[in-house]
Amino acid sequence: MTEILAPIQAAAGPNLLVGFDTADDAGVYRLTDERAIVCTADFITPVVDDPRTFGRIAAANSLSDVYAMGGTPLIALNLLGYPPVGLPNHVLGEILSGAGEVCAAAGCAVGGGHTVRDDEVKFGLSVTGEVHPDRILRNSTARAGDVLVLTKPLGTGALVAARKKGRLSEAQYGELVTCMTTLNRCGTQLLELGATACTDVTGFGLSGHALEMARGSDLTLTIDPASLPLLPEAVELCGEGFTCGGTKSNAAFIGRDVLFTDSVGPDMIGLLNDPQTSGGLLVSVPADRSDDLCAAVLAAGGLSASVVGAVSAHAPDEPFLVFGG
Repeated sequence: MTEILAPIQAAAGPNLLVGFDTADDAGVYRLTDERAIVCTADFITPVVDDPRTFGRIAAANSLSDVYAMGGTPLIALNLLGYPPVGLPNHVLGEILSGAGEVCAAAGCAVGGGHTVRDDEVKFGLSVTGEVHPDRILRNSTARAGDVLVLTKPLGTGALVAARKKGRLSEAQYGELVTCMTTLNRCGTQLLELGATACTDVTGFGLSGHALEMARGSDLTLTIDPASLPLLPEAVELCGEGFTCGGTKSNAAFIGRDVLFTDSVGPDMIGLLNDPQTSGGLLVSVPADRSDDLCAAVLAAGGLSASVVGAVSAHAPDEPFLVFGG
């Protein structure tokens, strides 16, 4: 992978403020001393049957990367892949309409996009946002003594898998859709509320994204699974086998850098590795500012806001991430 990325690294100039070095959520490029642009692209395969709802979810998922950097989304371009036959045009229109609704709610213009023929539907957005160069949130700048806050419940991957097998009630499905379509707009306020680092929890699961924060910051993150906000039956569904291939690959990715204490059962471990679609923000903040930050997250529409862990110094040869009370 290093050899593949080397030419990209060589092309980076001094105005590229955030690249891929610490697996951050988006790239940031300085335009002036007062302005920088945040750039990201993301797309997913359908996680629900209704095309408009799928469009809304995919848009919220893509916009989240800009919010995770502390930025404000400005303009988005649609990225749509679809089969050459068998998919009516009105379905594609519903996907785009759903995405447009979410972009409008975010105050983000839609400037067009690009389509390509594909074997299955894939949809997402390329998003450009704006942030002050001195107000960028990164995933690698947590500080020892901080606490950790999560802004959405976990379990979208498990519930999506259960829905496909008819194992989900309509009430559970409603909570799932609400979770995946809620914008992480609180990200634009987090720095002024004291946040030192931030990442959104998506395809690598809580374990993978928290590990990236710990490694990038060279600190240890300790998370108490009992304090995590969860979608209904999320742990039980993981225990019943409602997961996807990404859960196993996430488990392989974290390797020995993550410790699960004896208090964490296998079903919960599955959930911690569960890939999330349009998940919440994991925020590192000084303990004495966490109450104000949590209140502001909820006021901005966040679905949850409570302390779920802590940040401490990292000792050599010890895990970067610990799950256990």
